[in-house]
Amino acid sequence: LELSWNVSYPQQVVHFQLLAKKLKFGLLFGMSDRGEFENADLAVLWSDGHRSYFGDAWSDAKGQLHMDSQQDYQLLTARKAPEGLYLLFRRAFSTCDPKDYLIEDGTVHLIYGILEKPVPSLQAINTSAIHRGLQRVQLLKPNITVPKLPSDMDTMEITAPDIVIPSQETTYWCYMTELPEHFPKHHIVMYEPVITAGNEALVHHMEVFQCAAEFDTFPHYNGPCDSKMKPERLNYCRHVLAAWAMGAQAFYYPEEAGLAFGGQGSSKYLRLEIHYHNPLVIKGRRDSSGIRLYYTGTLRRHDAGILELGLVYTPVMAIPPGEDSFILTGYCTDKCTQLALPAAGIRIFASQLHTHLAGRAVVTVLARDGRELQVVNADSHYSPHFQEIRMLKEIVAVFPGDELITTCTYNTEDRSQATVGGFGIMEEMCVNYVHYYPQTQLELCKSAVDPGYLHRYFSLVNRFNDEEVCMCPQVSIPQQFHSIPWNTFNRDVLKSLYSFAPISMHCNKSSAVRFPVRTASQPELPSQT
Repeated sequence: LELSWNVSYPQQVVHFQLLAKKLKFGLLFGMSDRGEFENADLAVLWSDGHRSYFGDAWSDAKGQLHMDSQQDYQLLTARKAPEGLYLLFRRAFSTCDPKDYLIEDGTVHLIYGILEKPVPSLQAINTSAIHRGLQRVQLLKPNITVPKLPSDMDTMEITAPDIVIPSQETTYWCYMTELPEHFPKHHIVMYEPVITAGNEALVHHMEVFQCAAEFDTFPHYNGPCDSKMKPERLNYCRHVLAAWAMGAQAFYYPEEAGLAFGGQGSSKYLRLEIHYHNPLVIKGRRDSSGIRLYYTGTLRRHDAGILELGLVYTPVMAIPPGEDSFILTGYCTDKCTQLALPAAGIRIFASQLHTHLAGRAVVTVLARDGRELQVVNADSHYSPHFQEIRMLKEIVAVFPGDELITTCTYNTEDRSQATVGGFGIMEEMCVNYVHYYPQTQLELCKSAVDPGYLHRYFSLVNRFNDEEVCMCPQVSIPQQFHSIPWNTFNRDVLKSLYSFAPISMHCNKSSAVRFPVRTASQPELPSQT
């Protein structure tokens, strides 16, 4: 099956064209919350062997199909061609039909199935017995044309040097490299992933960092980022040049901005960091993945930057097991933007949302004077397997004193222990990498609950529960969370703690030095305008 589509924003309609290359007795195409065939919204073409039928259908919680009383998938044409059968049909974003999927910004899980035998009726189709699949897309892409690339463009590949991927589930691999000697200032105008063939499922995300200019030299290193052999100085390589995650394609900067690297006051040392996710613990797989940078010596009007929003990677933020939608929020407070942003503000033009496997929804909002002004980026059907850098439909202006609030929703129904914040794939993150111009010194604007208040939570749990939660100084926070009996009281108190306790602010420069902002009261969640 080959799908093409176009979007009419004035009419709020999507036109779909499906090309079925070797169709037998029909197909199913549609959308569901996370790619399931249960509670799905479907367009179905089926044949009883004599005649063919097309209809708008829905599936119930058991996957049983029903014809929809309101036909919102409208078939426009069906035609045979040498290459196969073309179906052209349309669907409104919103239909006001409770059985229909609401098409909105963010990820859409498209599902499809192939009918290989004739069926007497729609109800006779057994969705669990057919050949079926899932594809994640952003249906409602912004109407932005790909910028024209400069004629004097050059490329550079920052890739792992044919390493052997460790035979463990989670590895962060660090590789140090450097720019050519006396490399002048350039602007990166585009970058794309370079994935070693066969390793597409193992390379989870990659980043290229530039090192702090304060140091003349950095040691060469090629190994796991958490190794005791890793030189301490590599922690000063935190300035993001490129960030890619599974599902993302090539990324283009707008014509008025480029990401600066090289030249005066810029380190020639770069650190490539690759997160390998190897759940099958495959042994001996070699990898030379990385990122290809496209850059120009003809500088654009603005230097662009990347700012990390959300929660600090710390185990003080945790999600109890068995939760269907647990919410955690990270703040970039007015105190941080007041100190770190220029008076004329910054302009956000793109965003990449990031969580690990329990993430289900992510949203960042801009607030000013305690009121929500606009959504920066939202994905209510977020998938950790499809993390694109997305151009925003409109540029978002952020000024000193504004707040950027990032909220993540998690599902831990399949887990028996608490999930803590951290770098491992079974730990969690809540991040929004926003791309903006003009560049500032601010690299990271995130928060976490104040650790002192978490200690009070553990004391409270001890007082009100029969089972003792060990709070000895030598016991780590993850161990303390793992020893909690997760009854309703302990869950509700943790939710309240995360909603109301003071927060510890991280307002960091790329050199890992903090702006002078520390513990703060939790901002009031803004009212909507």
